[in-house]
Amino acid sequence: MTIILGILLVLIKVTICVVALTVLMSYTVAWYERANARPDLIDRRFTSNGVCIAIWLLIQETGCLLLTILLRPFGWPQPKLLAAEPGARPPVILLHGLFQNRSCLFWLQYRLRAAGYQQIISINTPPWRDMEASTESLAKKVDELRIKLKVDKVILVGHSMGGMIARNYVQNRGGAAYVHGMVTLGSPHHGSKLAPFALSSMGKSLLPGSAFLKQFNSTDWPKETQAVSIYTRYDNIVLPAESGKMDGAQQIELDGMGHTSLLFHPRSLQAVIGALSNINA
Repeated sequence: MTIILGILLVLIKVTICVVALTVLMSYTVAWYERANARPDLIDRRFTSNGVCIAIWLLIQETGCLLLTILLRPFGWPQPKLLAAEPGARPPVILLHGLFQNRSCLFWLQYRLRAAGYQQIISINTPPWRDMEASTESLAKKVDELRIKLKVDKVILVGHSMGGMIARNYVQNRGGAAYVHGMVTLGSPHHGSKLAPFALSSMGKSLLPGSAFLKQFNSTDWPKETQAVSIYTRYDNIVLPAESGKMDGAQQIELDGMGHTSLLFHPRSLQAVIGALSNINA
């Protein structure tokens, strides 16, 4: 038993170190990009305020990323829908980002239920699938909910790559007829300069200026479907952070949080709830 506990302790320490190093490296690249775009920031990097913000971002993002790793096994079981009451708000489908699973959306799901959304479901989209295969999974789930709950339309909320899948469904797969609105959270609408480090084909397609993104952004967004893109100026994965802006959507910029922290930060979750309230109005 002592040996097993020792091994577990070593694994935990290694995991924390790897995650912390990953976050540090991503923020190093993010700082490099921001400083090149805004040279005035260089003079403020060693001020007390600048150092405090940097340390807080690193700690916060490392903690949130570790939390998603710990929650991961709980995302494997298939979710079940709660019974809906008459006059309930439209069902919401949540979509996670690349290399995550539905467990990272548990806190957002809880907060949405507390805000009055009874029917919320999150689905897993494995990273080895391409964009079209993941979009097909979403299309099937939308049809399933519409039939089971006897509703005409749903609402989509996607974090990171999940927002791109939701957007592809509405914009390129005829999903506008079945979606009230869509909210994206830290989604790389114009790609990310970290895409060359991606291990999946879907991640590699997000290189800024790629043929995939040019085609994606050249298609007009359906006017009948509302769209809101929420992004953080301190995103350490979507680089530059402005790539989180979706053309034709309402833009909501946040600060004080990184890419994964968008899933847990109170201001981020409140922004999602507010966006859904406007969509549902």
